[in-house]
Parts: sequence; C-alpha cells; structure tokens
Amino acid sequence: MTAIRLTTKRVEKPWGRRDLWPAFESVAEDGNPVGEIWFEVPGEQDGTTDGPELLIKYLFTSDRLSVQVHPTDGEAQKKGYPRGKSEAWVILDAEPHASIALGTLEVISKGRLRESAEDGSIEKLLDWKAVKTDDSFYTPAGTIHAIGPGLTLIEAQQNVDLTYRLYDYGSDRELHLDDGVAVSNPVPYVAPYKAHDIAPGRTVLADGPAFVLERWKGAASTGLKGDGRKIWLVPVAGKGTIDGQSLDAGSAWLVDGGAALSLEADSDMVVVYPNSGVIEALRG
Repeated sequence: MTAIRLTTKRVEKPWGRRDLWPAFESVAEDGNPVGEIWFEVPGEQDGTTDGPELLIKYLFTSDRLSVQVHPTDGEAQKKGYPRGKSEAWVILDAEPHASIALGTLEVISKGRLRESAEDGSIEKLLDWKAVKTDDSFYTPAGTIHAIGPGLTLIEAQQNVDLTYRLYDYGSDRELHLDDGVAVSNPVPYVAPYKAHDIAPGRTVLADGPAFVLERWKGAASTGLKGDGRKIWLVPVAGKGTIDGQSLDAGSAWLVDGGAALSLEADSDMVVVYPNSGVIEALRG
C-alpha cells in the first residue's frame, strides 16, 4: 500500500446539521442531521481493535455535545481496549460566540465532579473557551471537554470508540459516571504544545504523545516518507495530486511507505501521523 483514498462514513447525530461543509453534499430536508463524517480504510472497520492507530473525522455542530472524557492507554487497556483516546481539533469554521469547554475553571475533587454531573452544576464548572476559525486544540486523555454549537472542525483521534459521558443536559442518553469520573483529570486546561512554524507553509499544531498534527499551506512538490509511520492527509482546500491521483477537499488519504505529493499555491491540508516526534523531512 502506498497512497489510498479513504472511504467516508456519514454518522447521524441529534446535534448535527443538514447544511454541511462545502466539500460535502447537504442532507435533504427530510433527512436526519449528520454530525460526523468518518474516514475509514477500505475493508477495515475503524473504532475497533482491527483498525489503524488513528481516526480522522469532520464534525458539524448545531447544538452542544455531551460533557465527556476519554481514558489513557493504560486505563483503556485494563478494560480490554487496544488504546485510550487523546484527540485534537482544527477549527475550519466558527459562528460568532462559538465555544468549546476544556477542563474546569479550578481544581476540583472527583467527588465534587460526580456531584456536579448528577445535579447539573457541572456546566458552571467548565471552562468554556471562545473559538474562531483556524484555532486548534490538543486534548490529552483525561481532559473533560464539550464541543459547542456552530462549529465545523476536523478531529484527529486515537482510533477507539470509547467515550465516557459525564453529563448530557437532561437527555435520556446513558451516562458513564463511574468510569468517567475515575479517568477524569478535573483541573484547568493547559495547552500541552504551542503551535509553531518549522518551515515555510508547514506548521506543527501538536506533537505527541499519541500523534503529531500539522497544517500545510501553499505549494509543494515532495516525496513523502513516513520513516515507518503511516501518514493521514486531509485536503481542506486547493488542488494537488498524490501518486498521480487528484487530491480534493472532502477527501482523506492514507500513505503507508511513501508517495509523490504535489500541491498548488492555494492548497491547505491537515497532516497527521502517530506517536511523538516531528518527521522533519516529511515535506521537502
């Protein structure tokens, strides 16, 4: 396998939308809202032990997502899962006053966290941060978080379908208070990594431990080499080719080994690969 185009899977969600990002066909008026689009390896089922290390999604929100948390690798493996779930978001579009909750406003005990989840006061304990287009956030496992309405974003995550809901605004969906409180780190969020440019058109948004997240803009012509790591490419805008195949917005690609990449001047692409440590020579 060199460069393969990933298949798309639409996931209906009550907090989703019918009017999606321009790269995707909108949902019919009588259709259920779509909240997520997953990119999957053809013939493989993501979210399982058989899937690759990472999973890439688009999210489209019209309402708040539940307050949730994910376990670390060690905590998840004790439950029989292959890995935990750290994740990151790249904001593609944000309506005015859009926000994301990250961490708590102050350090609280796990006992108080559980009580606040049970009585609904958890909403006032969360740190709701205003977000705008082109912001990015890396959320390590254990971070209490909730995504607000009015956002279109790309999510990169460790590939496991494992979410503990702490609070869901009075809905009848199942909560996971025992497991969720146990793995939570109820403290103020501190960004674990500061985004910075390492070359013209190449910005590292996050570096490990679960994965490296980059954003590339502008023209490039290079031979991609992952140094033993798979590389996920998510074109956001512009034109380009990979191994002679057309790159287009709304697609995602997986490179295993190497591939010839060409990007035009108007290109904008999210690049993700597992583990920590930037591959310096990835983009020539």
